Amino acid sequence: MGDVSERNGPRLQPAPGVEGKRRGLRYELLGCALHGHHVVGTDAARLRPEDALLAREAPDGLRWHRCLRCDAWVVLPRPGRPGREVPPAREEIALPLRGRPLRDRYMLRLIAADRLLHFLVLGTLSVAVLLFADRRERLRGPFYRVTDALQNGVGGPSGRHGHGLLGELDRAFAARSSTLWAIGAVLGAYALLEGVEAVGLWKGRRWAEYLTFVATTVLLVPELYELTGHVGATKVLTLVVNLAVVLYLLLAKRLFGLRGGGRAEAAERARDTGWEALERVLPGHGHGRGPGHGPAAGE
Repeated sequence: MGDVSERNGPRLQPAPGVEGKRRGLRYELLGCALHGHHVVGTDAARLRPEDALLAREAPDGLRWHRCLRCDAWVVLPRPGRPGREVPPAREEIALPLRGRPLRDRYMLRLIAADRLLHFLVLGTLSVAVLLFADRRERLRGPFYRVTDALQNGVGGPSGRHGHGLLGELDRAFAARSSTLWAIGAVLGAYALLEGVEAVGLWKGRRWAEYLTFVATTVLLVPELYELTGHVGATKVLTLVVNLAVVLYLLLAKRLFGLRGGGRAEAAERARDTGWEALERVLPGHGHGRGPGHGPAAGE
């Protein structure tokens, strides 16, 4: 009996990249799920041998295009109306982040989202306190009339309140104006700090990592002190989150020269991004470093 491929026709060319090793959790897959595959040369009329790292010809008028983020091969039809003769040169291509730099981007943006939430909450509190300080005298009379009416209606005592929300409001009305203005200003400054951290971390700025580390480390002291009086689930969760942020920034981001510092992080970034990283996944399919190495871009 003849070979199956001989009886059924010529054997199809295997899809490129199927011989690669499987890896664990990959942030590249998350990036492609959110932003789509990053392929180039889809409008090229023809492919050259040196384009094998980017795209391959396939049977039946199709092409395999390699995603430059997750290394998946996407099957697309050849362009009916090509926009260019050949795929762009390497120096024309902005490579997406891969590897640990991509992981760090997601982690930093997760921390940035947490800081943005802090900014919104603290900013709202600051505005509320400042507005209260400005209009306290006009609110004092209506507040006591309403609370006295509520308590008399349910048979409770009238007068000042010592516990709960009413007690806190009572103390707020009794506080000095200078104290309220100071509290509002501190809350506003803290909100501004959290906002600056959020913007800097979202953009991946090194200074924002240091600022976040210092600010979060300072806040660990009062958080630990509060746990000596009363242990609550919210306090414990806040402490755990802030500890995780501090350890991540210190160890993974190599702050203050730890584990090689910024130089080691730059070397790690260069190893996980760029054309050499793409060639390591499919060895033998590149054409060397070449003169151009497209700048690493975000998603």
